[in-house]
Amino acid sequence: MSKVLLVEDDPVVQAALVHALTELGHVVQAVSTAVAALREAANQELDLVLLDLGLPDLDGVAALRMLRGVSNVPVIVATARGSESSIVSALDAGADDYIVKPFSSEHLTARMNALLRRTGTERPKPEHVDVLTVGDLHIDLGQRQARLGDKMLSLSRREFDLLAYLAQRPSKVITRRELIQAVWGHPHVGDDKTIDVHASWLRRKLGETAANPKYLHTVRGVGLKLSAPE
Repeated sequence: MSKVLLVEDDPVVQAALVHALTELGHVVQAVSTAVAALREAANQELDLVLLDLGLPDLDGVAALRMLRGVSNVPVIVATARGSESSIVSALDAGADDYIVKPFSSEHLTARMNALLRRTGTERPKPEHVDVLTVGDLHIDLGQRQARLGDKMLSLSRREFDLLAYLAQRPSKVITRRELIQAVWGHPHVGDDKTIDVHASWLRRKLGETAANPKYLHTVRGVGLKLSAPE
C-alpha cells in the first residue's frame, strides 16, 4: 500500500482516479491546485505524486519545479498534453514518468508500480489476515462479519468497512481525511457528520458511548482510533 497525492482539478477525473487507486489498496489524498499540492508535499511523507499539468492556479511544469525544491518524491505526470515538447519540459522539470490521458487504470497501475520499484519506495504488502482481533472484538474480513465476545454484530456495509479499516491499524489515530477517502472513496473531505454518524452507530453496537469509549476513540480535531480496552 502506498500513499499517493493526486493533483487533478477536473472533479470527474479526480473522483474516478481516487476510486480506482483506493480499490487497488492505495491511500489517496486528492487536491485541485498546485499550491495545495506543494503544501501537502512539504508537510507529509508521500510515496508518489500523480500530477496534472493543467492546473487552475499555476502551470503544472512550474509547479513541478517548485515541488522539486521541497521534496524528492517520485512524480508521474498524467495529462492530456501529448506533444513532445510538453513531455520534454515535464521530464526536464523533474518528472519521473509521463502518461497521456486517456489511460486505463491498469496502465496507470503498471507505471506506478514500476516507478515505485525503481525508486525503492514500494511498500511491502501486509501479510494476508482473514480475522482481525482487537481485545474481544473479532473481525472476519473474508466473511465480512464482526463478533464482540460471543455476540455477532449486525453491521451495515459502511459500518463494517469503517471498523475493518480501523482494526487493520489498531491503536493508530486515523485522520478524518484518510477515512473519508479510504472508506467512503470520496476525493474531498466532506461533512464531518458523515464520519460522526457512522461512528455513533458503531459505538451503539459495540456497547459504548462517545463519553465512555471502550474500543472506538475520538481524538478531537484529528480522527478516530480503535484499540482494546485497557
